Amino acid sequence: MSEAADFARLMRELKDRAGLSYGVLARRLHTSTSTLHRYCSGEALPAQFAVVDRFARACGASAAEAVDLHRAWLLADARRRAGATAPTPEPAPEAVPVPAVAAETTVPVVGPAPAAGAEPVVRPSWYRRRAAVVAAAGLAAGAVAVALLAVTGPDRGTPQAGAGAGAGAGAGTGTRGSGGSASAAATPSVPGAAPGATPTDPAAGTAQPPAPSGGPATVPAPASAPPPMPAPLKAAVRSHVWAAGCDHAYLAERGPGSVPPPPVQADAPAWATAQRAVHAGSQIVEVTLHGTGGGAVVLEGLEVRVGARRTPPAWNVYQMSQGCGGGLTPAVFAVNLDAPRPLARPVAGNDAGNRLPAPALPMRVSADEPVVLRVEAVTTGCDCDWSLDLRWTSPAGSGTLRVDDGGRPLRTSAATGRPVYGYALEQGRWAR
Repeated sequence: MSEAADFARLMRELKDRAGLSYGVLARRLHTSTSTLHRYCSGEALPAQFAVVDRFARACGASAAEAVDLHRAWLLADARRRAGATAPTPEPAPEAVPVPAVAAETTVPVVGPAPAAGAEPVVRPSWYRRRAAVVAAAGLAAGAVAVALLAVTGPDRGTPQAGAGAGAGAGAGTGTRGSGGSASAAATPSVPGAAPGATPTDPAAGTAQPPAPSGGPATVPAPASAPPPMPAPLKAAVRSHVWAAGCDHAYLAERGPGSVPPPPVQADAPAWATAQRAVHAGSQIVEVTLHGTGGGAVVLEGLEVRVGARRTPPAWNVYQMSQGCGGGLTPAVFAVNLDAPRPLARPVAGNDAGNRLPAPALPMRVSADEPVVLRVEAVTTGCDCDWSLDLRWTSPAGSGTLRVDDGGRPLRTSAATGRPVYGYALEQGRWAR
């Protein structure tokens, strides 16, 4: 059974046990009957968890059933995102070409000329093929030796920040063996020397191969380090999350007469891109993390990086609010972008009067236990470019995962003193 089908099955079981019709549930969830039917039949998946949470509470789900439904939605949502943005496979490394020989022929040996009156020495073509294969094997063995030295040698790279994935995925870096880079210098072999001999140049202090008899010394090209391994994490990033599924605002340069009506939250990224709009005053970013290996990964810390601060543009503010759903306030990491060094501070949430504990790091994440991090950034004084760095550790190593907007920085701008417009449904236009 697929993730989406499993999620739909759980929804149907809760609905049937509660004895509620699609019409009654649709009114409580502020959605249409047909949309709710598509959720329960597996034809569609809610774009946000707030709908799933309200559905569970309306059906009287227990805490354990709500957790199972949440986990099923996370897995189905991750599968949907993975299908929409499938990664391009890396090309396979090119093999060392070996000259092909069509037929058995004899090839003269290249070397000193035979003595006068002696017959030239010839070798069959298989001799040349064997020599090519042996040479290719020697090159492969040298590459393996360089790779082993890069992994086990004393020189290790340090974690660096990498670019993230859009509409979904960031990229990570770390120590060798866990998504980072490592470098090590390989000592070249010395032709004709005793096994293990590595002559050194006293002036340079590094290993140097001896010069061939009668010729200048040759220094081989340095071997390149092996490519970094990917981080054991996948991140699905939603950068257009609205409070309660409806409350949000955008800054746009266009006048109200040329701006289309506000979209639903699921269509917000396309709407904002078409209007060249930016988040006004605040921005909520939701990151769903899955482990990619068999073991668990520990999320150790969350750091905020502000790449640029500009004067907020003198644009119009367009409010998206068209009526909100339930009174669920999720726990978040709050970020003040106006601070000299912004920090991600845990803040508790509220669910119909019940306190939701603030998120706390470290956290454990695996392929079977996804984790959702919600970050709410606010500003009253700058047009800010920013991103998040998530530090992680696994049995294979450690590193940092960059969280941004599809390879671009997240952007949030202050909107103080700007004209504010709301959409008047009865008039079909934006009004102040």
